[in-house]
Amino acid sequence: MVVNIRGIDFQENDNNDMGLEFVNLSHRYGFQCPNWPYFKDVQIDRKHYMAKSGVLSQTITTTMHVTTHIDAPAHVVQGTPFIDEVPLPHFFGSGLVVSIPKKKWEQITADDLEKACGHAIRKNDVLIINTGWHKQYEDGDYFAYCPGLVPSAADWMVEKGIKVVGHDTQANDHPLATAIGPQRNGPILPHLEKEYLEWSGGTPWEVDFPEWEPVHQKLFKNGILGIENVGGDLDRVTGKRVTFAFFPWNWDRGDGCIIRLVAMMDKDQGYRIEAGEDF
Repeated sequence: MVVNIRGIDFQENDNNDMGLEFVNLSHRYGFQCPNWPYFKDVQIDRKHYMAKSGVLSQTITTTMHVTTHIDAPAHVVQGTPFIDEVPLPHFFGSGLVVSIPKKKWEQITADDLEKACGHAIRKNDVLIINTGWHKQYEDGDYFAYCPGLVPSAADWMVEKGIKVVGHDTQANDHPLATAIGPQRNGPILPHLEKEYLEWSGGTPWEVDFPEWEPVHQKLFKNGILGIENVGGDLDRVTGKRVTFAFFPWNWDRGDGCIIRLVAMMDKDQGYRIEAGEDF
C-alpha cells in the first residue's frame, strides 16, 4: 500500500486506498529529452537552489511539442480552438489501447484500425495506438523513420466519432507528410529523399505524400485532438479498455501542451466519482 521515496511515504500506483491502478503512458520530460529535428533544446535553469536560497525553483524554456503532448486544433488549422478553449471532457474518458505493429515508414491505415478495434470502438472513445515505436524513442531514427497515420485512418476516426487519438509516433501524420519531408518549409532532412526513393522501389516521396499534414487537418477540423509520443508502460495496457486522464495547462491561446497521460483501471469496480453533495 505504501512506497517510501526519499524518506516520504506515498500510496502506490497499483495498490492504494482508492482501489485503482494508475499506469504512466508518458515519456520523461527534462534535460536533453528527444526533440523534433528543428526545435530548440529544452532549457532548465535553477533560479533558486538549496545552497543559495534554501528552496528549489526552476525556470523552463521549452516548446510544448516535445515528449508526450497534446495538440490543440489551432496548432495546424487557422481559426480553430486553442488548448484553453477545448472543453474539459476532451481530456478524460474511456477508450482502447490497440496494437498495430509497424516498421520503418509504414502507413497506419483505416484497414489497420478496423482490424485492430472495429468491433470494440465506441463513439467518443479515446483511442491509443501502440506501433512498438515507443521503444525507439531517442534523438536518432525515431523522428525520421517512424511509421505514421495517413488520411484513410483519419477518415475512419471521424466516421467512428472518437474524440482523441494518441500514438507512440512522432506526429499525427507520417513523418514525410511533415516538414521532415517535402512539405511546407521542409525538407528538414533532405537526405531522406534518396533513401525513400530506394525504400519505396522508385516512388518519389512527393507522390506518396502530396499533402501537408492531411491527418492533422482532418482530425482538427472535426474536433478530434491528437496525442503524440505516447510512451511509458504502454505495453501493459495494450489490448485493454481503460480510463484515461491527460489534462493540459489552462494556457491562454495555447497551441498544445505537454501532458502526463495516465491510464486508470478499477478492477473491483469499487471506486466512484463523487456526486457533488454538500458537506
